Amino acid sequence: MEKLHPGAKWLFRLRAYYFLIIFGIFVVLGLFPLLGIIAYSSTGTYFILGITLYVFFVVIGAEIYAHMYYNRYLYEITDNGVKIEKGIIWKKYTSIPYERVQNVEIKRGIIARMFGFSTVEIETAGQSGRGISDWFGRNREYQSEGHLAAIGVNDAEKIREFIMEKIKQTGNSGM
Repeated sequence: MEKLHPGAKWLFRLRAYYFLIIFGIFVVLGLFPLLGIIAYSSTGTYFILGITLYVFFVVIGAEIYAHMYYNRYLYEITDNGVKIEKGIIWKKYTSIPYERVQNVEIKRGIIARMFGFSTVEIETAGQSGRGISDWFGRNREYQSEGHLAAIGVNDAEKIREFIMEKIKQTGNSGM
């Protein structure tokens, strides 16, 4: 099994920052009356100390998450199909035979271009992926069943060509 491009750590790190900051905002809003009393009674020194400790917690937590998720996100391209294994606490094992593959798409967002990798989306018939919604409930992104978060640019092209060739050999024209 192969690991993702090292730049994937940045994707996972940013995901952790996003989660931890949003979580922190809800905690602060929930504890706002208590924090207001502490900040008022001690001229804000506890408040500043709390913010500093929280920022430290966010950075350390994001680093731990990024390294653990990166080390546990593995994929393998075999003669029979694509195997993906990911997850820290809850492991997800995906096996995609070439007969089910409809299309292979390569995406490169701004972070991917900065760090030199691509995202490979292996779209399948009867896909069980899920849409990711934004704050307003709009479907922003569709994550395919065969989602490889960060593959080197050249490797992504090789994977796409290999899988497309396997699709032709199995007689699955993608329709």
